[in-house]
Amino acid sequence: MKTDDLIRALAADSAPQRAPRVTAALALGLATVIAAAVFFAALGPRPDIDNAAQTIRFLFKFVVTLALGVSAFGVLFRLSIPGASSEHALRLLLIAPVLLAGGVLLELAVTPRTSWEPRLVGTNSMLCMTFIPLIAIGPLIAFLGFLRTTAPTRPMLGGAIAGLVAGGLAATFYAAHCPDDSPLFVAVWYSLAIATLALAGALIGRRCLRW
Repeated sequence: MKTDDLIRALAADSAPQRAPRVTAALALGLATVIAAAVFFAALGPRPDIDNAAQTIRFLFKFVVTLALGVSAFGVLFRLSIPGASSEHALRLLLIAPVLLAGGVLLELAVTPRTSWEPRLVGTNSMLCMTFIPLIAIGPLIAFLGFLRTTAPTRPMLGGAIAGLVAGGLAATFYAAHCPDDSPLFVAVWYSLAIATLALAGALIGRRCLRW
């Protein structure tokens, strides 16, 4: 059977078969438990989290990371369905960058120019670059494992999206510890850490998601 014929045959299956919702939910649940376990074992919430939770900048970090995680998970789910179009879902990935860009512009507008560099550099950039990927390792494996139970036709893209989901989840946990709340910091360091995971996912996906 040719590959195109096989894809059409898989796409013609019933909805429950085409869309493994239970498997996806299990992967997400497992990834969340692993991320939480690593986060609380290695870091935990910041000491002033009660006060920080009353500030817009702190809460905005979660808006951005959750927007990325949710939208990327939607794309991941679509990519797990053979023959399903993912173009509309891929456009949803713009939500988090647009939100973050808006936060950065607002930050630049309301803070003096002299504070821009200190806010961007922050106080824990290396901790951010270390622990977002560390927290995301288990979730990335879980999401790649989920894709292996399906029939993704774009392995590199699937792997990259798995990295984005894992990165968004890990960044959401890490944000509870991170003392740097400026959107400038998030735009640089969170983005670099998550981009590293997307690249790693793409490279792994190219090898382990072929079928």
